[in-house]
Amino acid sequence: MPGWLRLLIVAWLAIGCTLGSARESVAVDWVSTAELPYEARQTLTLIKQDGPFPYARDGIVFGNYEKRLPLRQRGYYREYTVKTPGRSDRGARRIIAGRGDEYYYTDDHYRSFRRIRE
Repeated sequence: MPGWLRLLIVAWLAIGCTLGSARESVAVDWVSTAELPYEARQTLTLIKQDGPFPYARDGIVFGNYEKRLPLRQRGYYREYTVKTPGRSDRGARRIIAGRGDEYYYTDDHYRSFRRIRE
């Protein structure tokens, strides 16, 4: 195999591995528990107490289809509704809980996330 081709293959593999790693470590901003809205703090407490939850869909699997959270196997993340004052539906606010005791907050229905720092 010519040296230039070997070099090209090594470079291609290195770029592919770097891109794969980038997908695993998605950059997410942080938010402290104290900075969360009152309702989000209440939801976080319910999650840690394992309920009871006010919405039937609380605790369902969060698919992470947008890939805005670190990639994990299906079922790793669960989603919980954060009540929005003045809304009769579930609104856009959620807390996503990972099996590794990490929590993420979104107030724009999964367009962006902030990891909760306790």
